[in-house]
Amino acid sequence: TLPFIAVGFGGDDGWRYAITIASVLAIVYGVIYYFNVSNTPKGSTYFKPKKSGAMEVSSLGNLILYIVMNIPLYLALALLTWKLSPTKMGLISLETSWAVYVALIAMFGVQLVKIWHVNAEIIKNPVPEQHRYKFKQVAILDWAYLVTFGTELAVVSVLAMFYVDWFELPKITAALLAGVYPFINLFARPGGGWISDKIGRKLTLMITFSGIAVSFLALGNVDKETWSITWVVGLTILGGIFSKAGSGAIFAMVPLIQRRLTGQIAGMVGAFGNVGAVMFLTVNTLVEYDEFFMIIGIVSIIVLALIVLFLDEPKGHMTEVLDDGTVEIIKLN
Repeated sequence: TLPFIAVGFGGDDGWRYAITIASVLAIVYGVIYYFNVSNTPKGSTYFKPKKSGAMEVSSLGNLILYIVMNIPLYLALALLTWKLSPTKMGLISLETSWAVYVALIAMFGVQLVKIWHVNAEIIKNPVPEQHRYKFKQVAILDWAYLVTFGTELAVVSVLAMFYVDWFELPKITAALLAGVYPFINLFARPGGGWISDKIGRKLTLMITFSGIAVSFLALGNVDKETWSITWVVGLTILGGIFSKAGSGAIFAMVPLIQRRLTGQIAGMVGAFGNVGAVMFLTVNTLVEYDEFFMIIGIVSIIVLALIVLFLDEPKGHMTEVLDDGTVEIIKLN
C-alpha cells in the first residue's frame, strides 16, 4: 500500500506521509504486541540459552564451522561499504570507508572472543550425546535462506527496471507487474510452512529449491527479442512462489534443531537472507539481467545439493534441561 499512499497524498512529500504512517502503525502495534503476546503458548515451557553473547555448539568441529559461518555476515557489510565508497558510488569518503573496515575487523574479533567464551568448556568437557545438535543443520539453513530471501529482496529491487529496460514497458505498468512479486508472499510463504508440516521439512525444501533452480535457469535464457513479456512475468511469479515457499519451509525447520537456541538460530538464518540480497544485487550491477537470473539458478542448484546430501529431517526427540535440573523430552515429528 505504501506506493499508493505516496502517490495519492501529499504531492511531492507523499513519500514522507507513507513512511510516517508506516512508522506510527509499527509503534502502535509494538505496544499492542507487548501487552498481548507471551513468550510461549499457555502450558508450554520457555527455554532459553544457558549463556548469552554467542551460540552454544556441541563439538570442536561445530565450533569451527560456526566461526566460518560468521564470516559472510561481515563480508556483506564490507561489500556494502565498498559500494558506498569513492571506488563505486562515492556516497562516503575514503577515510570513512577504511574506518568502517577497521570497525568490522574489530567487531569480528570481539565476536570470536564471545564465541570462545561461550564454548570453551566443550573442549574440556564434551557435551553429552542427548544434548548435542548438529550445527551443519544451521549452516545449511543459512545458505538456503541466503537463496530464498536473498532472491526475494534482490529480484523485487530490479524487476521493474528489468521490464522497462528489456521490454520497454511503461514504468507504471512495469511497477504494477513487479508489485505482484512481493504480493504472492501473502500465501506462498505460509504455504511453504504448511506443506512442510504435511509432507516433511527436507522434502519440501527439495521441492522448492528444484522449482527455484528451474525457474531462474529458464529466466537466464530469456531473449528480449523473441520472448513474450507474458511468459517472462509468469516465470518470475513462478520463481517467486517457490522462493517464498522455500523461506516458509526453512522457518518450519528452525525451531526443531535446538529448542533453547531457536531465537539465535532464527536470527542467524534471517541475517543470511540479507547477505544473499547484498550478494545478488552486487552481481546484478556487474552482469546483464539474464546472467543475473542464471547465477541465482546455479547457486540454487548448489544449495539443493547441500540439502539433499547433508540436511537431516528432524525426527525422534530432543532433550532440554530446565533450571531446576528437570529433563524435558520434546517430540520432533
